[in-house]
Amino acid sequence: MRKKTFAAAALLAAASLTLTACGSGDDSDSPVSVVSEEAGSDKAATVLDKPFEKPDLVLTDTQGEKYDLREQTKGRPTLIYFGYTHCPDVCPLTMNNIAVAKKQLTKAQQDELRIVFVTTDPDRDTPKALGKWLKGIDSQVVGLTGDFATIQAGARTLGISIEPPHKDKNGKIVSTHGTQVVAFSPKTDGGYVLYGEDATVDDYTKDLPELIKGENP
Repeated sequence: MRKKTFAAAALLAAASLTLTACGSGDDSDSPVSVVSEEAGSDKAATVLDKPFEKPDLVLTDTQGEKYDLREQTKGRPTLIYFGYTHCPDVCPLTMNNIAVAKKQLTKAQQDELRIVFVTTDPDRDTPKALGKWLKGIDSQVVGLTGDFATIQAGARTLGISIEPPHKDKNGKIVSTHGTQVVAFSPKTDGGYVLYGEDATVDDYTKDLPELIKGENP
């Protein structure tokens, strides 16, 4: 199984990092995130020896209700991803890969797993818009929206940078954000495994049973 183990401090010191501007058609080399896979690495899972603390985020779910991330996911295997519904490439691909892999789990495992999608474009991603988009992927996914500054600060605690949505050179609104999926252990609630945008359905299919048990993939 594909994996590698890094010290969190080493990841935080990573120098060659790039932004992903979903749908921008832009090849910018601006910094994005303090967490990244090594260039040329063929490994999907990065196992940290010092897990991230779960973000202290209280946002709004697709039903318009308050959702306390720590409280609602405590003791549950949890995957968290920051993205937006108007993204034409990385975000839907990542979420669909996870959703397809999830279907290979037993019903009990599916019910135990929490998948959380936090928007990086809250002005357009209202609870209703998020709910409609996620329904086409997996209705069990928790969609969260809220104040951009709050979301940005929460992502930063996981080493993921996001920028306010902006217009690209073609006048299209894009959201530039890190593309890591962070897996949290049901045993410790720590974010101990990271996946980059190159993680495939097969990677998640192999790893999810272990993540659900709080074990290293």
